Amino acid sequence: MNHVQPWSLSGAIRAISAGETTAVDLVRQSFERIAEVEADVRAWVHLDEQQALASAAHLDAGPVQGLLHGIPVGVKDIIDVAGMPTECGSVTRAGRRPAVDAWFVRRLKNAGAVVVGKSVTTEFAYFAPGPTGNPHDLACTPGGSSSGSAAAVSAGMVPLALGSQTAASLTRPAAFCGVAGYVSPAASLPTDGIAGLSPTLDSLGLVTSTVEDLAVARAALAGSSRMPVLAGVVAPRLLIWDGTNLGAVSPAMLAGFESAVGALSRSGASATRLPWTTQAAQLVEAHMTVMAYESARELAAEAEHPELLSESLAALLAQGRCTSPADRNAALHYARAQRLIMLSLLEENDAVLAPAALGTAPAGLASTGSPVLSRPWQLLGLPVVTIPGLSDGDGMPLGVQLIGRADGQERLLELARWVEAQLHSRVCSTA
Repeated sequence: MNHVQPWSLSGAIRAISAGETTAVDLVRQSFERIAEVEADVRAWVHLDEQQALASAAHLDAGPVQGLLHGIPVGVKDIIDVAGMPTECGSVTRAGRRPAVDAWFVRRLKNAGAVVVGKSVTTEFAYFAPGPTGNPHDLACTPGGSSSGSAAAVSAGMVPLALGSQTAASLTRPAAFCGVAGYVSPAASLPTDGIAGLSPTLDSLGLVTSTVEDLAVARAALAGSSRMPVLAGVVAPRLLIWDGTNLGAVSPAMLAGFESAVGALSRSGASATRLPWTTQAAQLVEAHMTVMAYESARELAAEAEHPELLSESLAALLAQGRCTSPADRNAALHYARAQRLIMLSLLEENDAVLAPAALGTAPAGLASTGSPVLSRPWQLLGLPVVTIPGLSDGDGMPLGVQLIGRADGQERLLELARWVEAQLHSRVCSTA
């Protein structure tokens, strides 16, 4: 597939504000690109061009209202959109059409966004993949579970897509597809109208082409009608974690990550290694315990028909039924203690920088890759920004993640934009 640059959300907003385009034009542009590449990428499970154009025409009939006026948006198919199916990648939800938007969708519609369709998810946002290919190499996975959302943004079909994360469901696809991803702190936003796996761990998220665009989308989600002004960053204090005490980080990722750390240091950042020894592995185990226990209860009705589920999901639910409340409580107790330690470290430092995945997108569509490098942060309930800009020798994306405090998300986005700028300068200087 001939990969193109993803679509700039900020650029589209500025064009609308300047009267250089219309909501109808933006929606038509979205569907024209979908017509060009969707047969190869397969990012969507449902599209509604007629309704999207009608919504856009309604917006064009009045003054510009809302930061996302006329912006085409894709919605992960575990998130309800009124009148569209929400099937969660599972035959057990086939034909379900909610009458009410999820909170997440209502907020963005109120900001003027136009939903063009529902993007592919893995089965109930767990491991069993859908048909989506990675726009950088269709023979490789786009990651999961927000696979369709990341692929749709990467392929330029929409400038913004909604996703979610329980383990690494947005961080990993963003990294594999070379786009930017924002994961809200776990359980920090209303999840009504969303088919979740774990109330403790489920997060809402956004996918755009750049970190600047993430800040814009998050501002709209917060109800702002103005483009955010990100402050400048001088000499950030970064904690560095390369993930090697959790998994087999690829040589390409390690080389790219260490090169990025060096570039950030030369640009004024202080880089201190995160003093983790066994904590990361213990957090992963605790995350898996909580996820299994709560998933078995969230999907209890589906568990009664294991023949309709994938082997991986059926095994998770079976594991969860065998997990005791005491085991879950012990896992949460450990997480709370480690969170306090991490928050203390983040009082003295601005953020943690880490690889967003073990490497580039694995070949084949049978697996979405390992979530191991995101599980600790998800259990700790911290916000995460996935930053594009690195690649391996074959041009496949390598993403990094920046983790910060829940009460400092604007600052985290400022830092992420600074990191993205340094990575871009590094790529340009070595091109």
